[in-house]
Amino acid sequence: MNDAQTDAPVLVIGGGIAGLSLASKLARDTAVVLLEAESVLAYHTSSRSARQLIPSYGPPAVQDLTIRTLALIRELEASLPQPILAPRSFMLVGTEEDVRDRASGHMHPITVAEAVGLAPELVSGAFESAGLDTTSVSCNTDILLDWHRRRIEAAGGKVLTGRRVDSAERTAAGQWLVSAGGEVFRASLVVNAAGAWADAVAALFGVRERGLQPLRRTAAIVEAANPPAANGPMVASAADTFYYRPDLEGVLISPAESVPSPAEDARHVPQDIAALIELVNSETSLGLGNIVRAWTGLRTEAPDGLPVVGFDDAVPGFFWLAGQGGYGFQTSSGIAEMAAAQILGRDLVVDVAGDLSPARPGL
Repeated sequence: MNDAQTDAPVLVIGGGIAGLSLASKLARDTAVVLLEAESVLAYHTSSRSARQLIPSYGPPAVQDLTIRTLALIRELEASLPQPILAPRSFMLVGTEEDVRDRASGHMHPITVAEAVGLAPELVSGAFESAGLDTTSVSCNTDILLDWHRRRIEAAGGKVLTGRRVDSAERTAAGQWLVSAGGEVFRASLVVNAAGAWADAVAALFGVRERGLQPLRRTAAIVEAANPPAANGPMVASAADTFYYRPDLEGVLISPAESVPSPAEDARHVPQDIAALIELVNSETSLGLGNIVRAWTGLRTEAPDGLPVVGFDDAVPGFFWLAGQGGYGFQTSSGIAEMAAAQILGRDLVVDVAGDLSPARPGL
């Protein structure tokens, strides 16, 4: 490593919503440097989100963090010229068994007639049961990401792009020397918020990998002959075969797939979109047609499906912030608050640290 070094008491690796939200939470209390491998922030999963925060989506720990995230975002909206969140219900449709298995305390059952009343494009004979989460909201992720970046920089923190981590070594004094993008950073604490690359980053630091698996999730904006109402709900198959929601350019659709993938800049498969359009057209009267654009992101999950957040149990000075799966934005502020409290030695507002610990059984 060269002699030129940048001191960074806390070094955050990863410029998606996870890394940005934690860095912005820490920046007023300690010096923070955030490193992003790509030339722009939020290039991978965070820029390929469905932009929906759903309190009924995920296991209990995730739902607790989602409720806290919604509260924190609503607090910060008071200081912004335009809102981040807007009402948009989330509806599940399918067999009675599938809807029952997917529903939670934040979702209540509705009749088929009520479901069709809320989403007239649904073919009533295509499903037998429905559930509705009226606490669900849409999220302007661009505003939220930019707010976190500005907050970091306003507090004196640094946000650096084009800084892929190449190597790391531990000094005799217990600090990290991290080489990234031709620079060397000296840090007391490293936060691994590298998304699909989190296990690979851990390996660079000599930390045991946690079996984090990137999973493909494809989406597309498609023109519709009979588009849903602009204020209509996001509708999802309880069997996880598709979901859709209104979009300014048409309809956002997804096959809701979770296909294992290497950590990469994922690309969509055109045949998958064609098959999805055919499926959604068979379940609705949307009349989906031309594809406006399509993309695929990677949702990275631990073997038990829960995020991995906390200090590594074997390597000092290494903190995990990974494995958010499809819960990245909807848990981001809650997880950042919890992680910052752990790092700074403060009390937790929402204490699910044991559920998310890197040292939990089976991980």
